[in-house]
Formats: sequence, C-alpha cells, structure tokens
Amino acid sequence: MEAVNATSSGFSSVLAGTKYANVALPPQVEYVIEAVSNAGVWTWVFTFIALCVAYDQSSSLLLPLDMARKVFTSPAYVKPTVVDVAPKLLGHDNWVFLDGKAHVDFRKGLNGLFTRKALESYLPGQEEAYNTYFKHFLKMTQDAGGKPVPFMHEFREVMCAVSCRTFVGHYISDEAVTKIAEDYYLITAALELVNLPVILPYTKSWYGKKAADMVLAEFSKCAAKSKVRMAAGGEVTCIMDAWVLSMIQSERWREAEEKGEGHTVDKPTPLLRMFNDYEISQTIFTFLFASQDATSSAVTWLFQVTAQRPDVLDRVREENIKVRNGDPNAPLTMDQLESLTYTRAVVRELLRWRPPVIMVPYVTKKAFPLTENYTVPKGSMLIPTTFMALHDPEVYDNPSHFDPERYYSGDAEEKGSKNYLVFGTGPHYCLGQVYAQLNLALMIGKASVMLDWKHHATPKSEEIKVFATIFPMDDCPLTFEERKW
Repeated sequence: MEAVNATSSGFSSVLAGTKYANVALPPQVEYVIEAVSNAGVWTWVFTFIALCVAYDQSSSLLLPLDMARKVFTSPAYVKPTVVDVAPKLLGHDNWVFLDGKAHVDFRKGLNGLFTRKALESYLPGQEEAYNTYFKHFLKMTQDAGGKPVPFMHEFREVMCAVSCRTFVGHYISDEAVTKIAEDYYLITAALELVNLPVILPYTKSWYGKKAADMVLAEFSKCAAKSKVRMAAGGEVTCIMDAWVLSMIQSERWREAEEKGEGHTVDKPTPLLRMFNDYEISQTIFTFLFASQDATSSAVTWLFQVTAQRPDVLDRVREENIKVRNGDPNAPLTMDQLESLTYTRAVVRELLRWRPPVIMVPYVTKKAFPLTENYTVPKGSMLIPTTFMALHDPEVYDNPSHFDPERYYSGDAEEKGSKNYLVFGTGPHYCLGQVYAQLNLALMIGKASVMLDWKHHATPKSEEIKVFATIFPMDDCPLTFEERKW
C-alpha cells in the first residue's frame, strides 16, 4: 500500500508489548508501524486511556500467511476478539460471541440462508435498491453542478440499504432503511479501537449504542411480521423469511412427531427452535455488522478502479449488456449472474488487490504452540494478516497491479487457493462470501449498463485510510451520467 492516514484509528491503538513474528516485514505492513510512530499527542493520550480501561492482553503478534492460517484454523486455542464496547452494541448474548461447539451448532442453522436457491430469491430486492440509488447518484452530480462529489459515504449508504432489503425485505419502511443507512456510520465509529468501552453521553460509543438499539428495534418488528407471513404460506423474499420458515418447518415436524405422525412431514436439517423476535433481530444485525464496512470498502474501490481502467469497464459493460439481451434495465436471474465470468473475475481480483479487512484480531484461550520455537501465552492477542498473503509475489505476478485476467484466464484461483484469505478460513469463515461476491458483481454490472462515471483523481486517491476497512483517502470523488446507448 502506498500510504495511510496517520490518525486512522484502525491502527492508532497500540497493544501492550506488541511483538512481530520472526519474518521480514514487507511495505504493506510497515505502514502500520509508521502510523503508530507518527501518532499525535491526543492519539497517544486516548490510546493510553483505552489500554488502561479495555485491554489486558499480555502481548500481541502480527502474523504472516502460514501462521495466519494456523490461527484461523485452531479454535481449540484461539477465538476472535473485539473491542469491549461491541457486546454492548450487539448484545452480550449474541451468537457471534459463542465459542466452540455452541458456535458451530448455531452456524449450521444459518447455512440454509446462503444456498443458491436462497440467494436467487434475494435478487429482486437488490435490483430494486440499486435502481433507486443509481437515480440518486445522477441527482447528486446534477445538484453539484457537474462537479465531482466524494462518494465513499454514499456507497456506505447504498450498501446498507441493499443489505436491509436483502436481510429483512419490505417488512421495513423506506424511511427506516434510510435512517439505518445514514446512522450506521455511528455504529462503525463506536467500534474503533481508540474508544472508551464505558458508554458516556455524547461520546462515539453513546451515539453508536443509540443507533444499534434503533436497528435492533426495527429488525424485531420485521421478525414479528415475517413470522405471520411465513406461517400463512408467504413466499420467501429475504434472509429473515428463509430463517423464519426453517423455524416454522421445524416446529411443525416436532408437532407431528409428538402425535406419532413424524413420517408424514419432511424433517428439516438441522432442526431449529423458534427464536423470539429479539433473537432473530440480533442475528440479522450481525449480518449487517459483518457485511456493511467490507462491502462499502469494496464498492468504493470498485467504482474507482473501473473508472481508471476503461478497458476493464468496457469488458464488464459488454458482458452485462449481452446477458441482458440489449436491455440495460432487464433484471438478472441467478443463472445469468453466474454466467458473468469476467465481471466476477473483476470482483475477485478487486478483493485480492484491495482486501477490505486486512487484519483480524484473535485472543488465545490457552497457551498456543504457534511454532516449534514459540508458544503464545494465554490471553495474548494474535493478529492474522490477510494483505501479505494476497500480495505474495511468489503466488501473484506483479501483485500490486490490478489485473482481472488472473481470475479470468489465469491460474490465480488454483495457485492462490491458500492465500485467498479475504473471507477468512476455518470455523469462523464468512458465511456470506458467495452472496457478497455475487452482490458486488450484480452492482457493478448493473451500473455499467445504466451509468457512465468518471473518477476525478487527487494526490490522495491512491493513499489509504482505515475506517474499520480500507478506503481511498480522498473518499473517491466521482461524477455520474445516465448512459446513452
């Protein structure tokens, strides 16, 4: 990476006794050290306070590929860790804080929400949201008199709105979707490392908690509506519907089994209990929590790099207008979306080139023999890095270059199978990784046939800042026009 904002809180909070694994650090990681060394006085003051209040890890390690994979795949020794305020926002009893068998069992009940059939049922809601926001993109440029507008925050809003429609459908009002999309920024800000874990009035944590409570309340209302509609035989249109339907089917099988008629009803696998509205809301909120910052980052870079690379955008556009039979407004089926091999290669390469999540913190549950010569003490923080693996020159030729051909006609998929840690690996790998990539392909493909856009580069366009995930320092100034065929 070329540079980073020295005050970006994603790297300004220093963990006590930080050590580095015994490897040569590449430039991609050295900027982290630079960010820390250049931190201002107030950054150090608030970091010190946060450390005193929040962190009791005895040490932390920054890990390259082989050791990173070992951490990801060693649930007996480690578990993911978050800032102390996270349970206050997501709920202390949220499933994401489960560990071991309890976590595995809960995930099994969610797998059905991301099957191919389920993903296809979510497409209409995604198309609808993009149609709405693409018109808004045009209006923003018009309102600015044709001058460039930083679109990073707008991309955050559109991805949040798309997620809401995908997760809870039309059980939620347009006004509530807009409110959540606008306020989610407060939740992300509350989860920055340099924050007091104690929620005090008018602090980032306080505003984040208010926003999180609002989201949970809205999603709880949606859960109640979904239960009524699914019980009445309604069609699945969102993730919440799919999960609630599985609960209802499980309950019906149990009732039949109690009557000795279990053989007359298909037994769902796995069997689920009927979760209450708030529990459903908490789980759906975690999907938003897991996807919002990562997809917002990916979309921002996607629009920037395709504007910078008209050769790439032209091929995306050609592929997408062809699959739509010349109609730029035509919605896509899952078969059509999956057939967009070049567009999907662009997304795949974008996620390698600019991985949204570059480090994932874990904490050791007990002494962990990381290597033959070093055992990590219990309570230490381990930070598997993804960026080094995704920019390994032994696997990817010219790794700092954006080149979709790696995944379209090259061998990067096979050669880099162990390096592609964008979605993690092991028991905590991302459940929605297929959904996320198809959603990004749908968005950029749809945009390519409906819009023309131009990136107005600044000296900071290739510099990177961290706000949970990575973004261009200048927030991606763009202008949009309706595409005339």
